[in-house]
Amino acid sequence: MNQQTGQMPALQHTTVPSARLRPDKLGVVAVAFFAIAAAAPMAAVVGASPVLFAASGPGTPFIYVIAALLVALFSVGYLRMSHSITNAGGFVAYIAKGLGTKWATGGAGIAILTYVSLQVGLWSQFGVFAQQLVESLTGLGLPPYFWIVVVLSLATALTMKGVDASLKVLGVLILGETLVVAALVVSLIAQKGFGIFTFEGFTGANIVGPGLGISLLFAFACFTSFEATVVFAEEAVNPRKTIPRAAYLVIAFVGFFYMISTWAISGAIGVDRIQSEAAGNPAGMIFDLAQSSAGSWLSLSMQILVVTSFIAMMLGLANMFSRYLFALGRAGTLPAKLASVSRTGAPTFAGLVNGVVVLAIISAFLISGADPITTVFAWFVALGTAGFISILLLTSAAIVVYFAKTKTRDNLWVTVIAPVLSFVSFIVIGYLTLDNYDALLGGAGGIARWLLLGIPLVLVAGIARGTQKPSINYASEVV
Repeated sequence: MNQQTGQMPALQHTTVPSARLRPDKLGVVAVAFFAIAAAAPMAAVVGASPVLFAASGPGTPFIYVIAALLVALFSVGYLRMSHSITNAGGFVAYIAKGLGTKWATGGAGIAILTYVSLQVGLWSQFGVFAQQLVESLTGLGLPPYFWIVVVLSLATALTMKGVDASLKVLGVLILGETLVVAALVVSLIAQKGFGIFTFEGFTGANIVGPGLGISLLFAFACFTSFEATVVFAEEAVNPRKTIPRAAYLVIAFVGFFYMISTWAISGAIGVDRIQSEAAGNPAGMIFDLAQSSAGSWLSLSMQILVVTSFIAMMLGLANMFSRYLFALGRAGTLPAKLASVSRTGAPTFAGLVNGVVVLAIISAFLISGADPITTVFAWFVALGTAGFISILLLTSAAIVVYFAKTKTRDNLWVTVIAPVLSFVSFIVIGYLTLDNYDALLGGAGGIARWLLLGIPLVLVAGIARGTQKPSINYASEVV
């Protein structure tokens, strides 16, 4: 590092412990921005909430609360353990601390599969939404693939440029989608009164009924960006304080956002009608409600901001995963060139690789004629969700083992009870994933189920890689 300028060299292509992202760059709000953007709260309200309403009816807001509490439970031990880990390795660094390098390398395989799959599926869905929006506004009928290539290229360029450029874009997009959902809630209250916030629908039949499994999975999928808080730890100001604060801010904001918006929507439509309305009109239910409550301006604003919400989500995911690849390159798990950083401290080469790989997979499917929603989106987001739950289960086990090995017992709730409860919870969620996998696939089933084999395969391949290459050292990343 240049002592006078405080800047990193233009590019570093060797795997050395000193290769790192620029420190003291991000505060609590900045770190939270990336995680919230990747959660795409606006897109989730419009896209995911009708699925939950169709499965659990007016119990949906409470399902989101359960999902948020489960993430918070996991965070108790996870964030305590973060006191000794401040790097971009995310869950993998935690697995290494608890279960060792071999299992961590297996976890790295699952993480790569998870985030590549999520990006492929979500970019494909974005292309369809963008195509529909532009065509409805201008009559220009360009295919979804065109919009995917253009916006994915832009997101990759911003990721390579550094966090400053991404933060400016994310700030505008997150503010826009938050305000428009707030406008919907306010308009519903103005039209129907505070009586829309009724507890009438929070019954046992709605919450723990037959739709609980699929509802909980879709609600939990809305928190897949949570790991972003620790992935940005290396660039955070005072990470031991910043990261826990940012993590709990994300959980609280996202959980409250989903709960209050779905509660207002459910009450406005009617607790006795919401389930049938969501099942019969999932794509247009929220837009129709906006139209009837505030007029065409709100409905159109929501249609536009759903698309921009996807852009924010994909930009957040690209920034997060490029840092993941950087950390794995530095540790020796992946090629050392991935540990290159630019003068701004951005993982430039990792960001480029991520964009190229995601585009290549999407291109292979769409050019061969696969449907962007029923095939690419459904298959890859289902696989990514299953992968995310798998790595959470592995990380939960690592946290339990870590505190047992270190004999840390200063606070039993933090070091024993919460981690064990979290581990058991993710076993249950893992079972629900397998039991409801066809629903995650949109009812496709068939060959798409075989993609699940990718999770144990990459786990075994990673363990073999860790056995074959003992020089892999995640501890070298720890500051």
